[in-house]
Amino acid sequence: MQLLPPPAELLIFVTAAVVLLVIPGPAVLYIVARSVDQGRRAGFASCAGISTGGLVHVLAATFGLSALLVSSAMAYSVVKYAGAAYLIYLGIRKLREKPVAGTVGHAAPSSLRRIYAQGVVVQLLNPKSALFFFSFLPQFVSPARGPVMPQLLALGLLFACMGFVSDCLWAFTAGTASGWLRGNPAFLRHQRYVSGSVYIGLGLATAVSGSRAPK
Repeated sequence: MQLLPPPAELLIFVTAAVVLLVIPGPAVLYIVARSVDQGRRAGFASCAGISTGGLVHVLAATFGLSALLVSSAMAYSVVKYAGAAYLIYLGIRKLREKPVAGTVGHAAPSSLRRIYAQGVVVQLLNPKSALFFFSFLPQFVSPARGPVMPQLLALGLLFACMGFVSDCLWAFTAGTASGWLRGNPAFLRHQRYVSGSVYIGLGLATAVSGSRAPK
């Protein structure tokens, strides 16, 4: 049994994955917002949460849950709008945070555990992840190489690892920039409004983007 495709096909898979990963989506925007808001440690915690949620999607794709989301318009819509609502909720919470006494407009930081958990939820409620694994992974699976399920799992884990590395680069870059931004009094006064607006805008974009699953 050969879990991964031949080198030529594997190169195509890796290249396509890299192209997809460098395009900012809901997960990347969440990581960037967290990194700018609280620095690199918060960014890396959000990366871990996003990756955990991604692993759930990998398992779901392997065992066929993604097929359900694609075939059922109702299931797709429920996940899609639940994810959008959660992002908007995060944005409203950020906008309502109170500044810490003795600082200029800097809201009380969230714990790394909470940031991790929110990252998991953001990724779990992103139906595009399920649709991606369902539509992309099967193109590189061949029954001639053995059972299909282990191949899907191997490809999904490879993509998840690549995604974690890519996300960490986003977190490092945004977290490094946050150190400079925090030296700017105007940013300190308005950063929670920027972060909150990012979450709300992301939720609205998630709600209106993409096509519905076929009925």
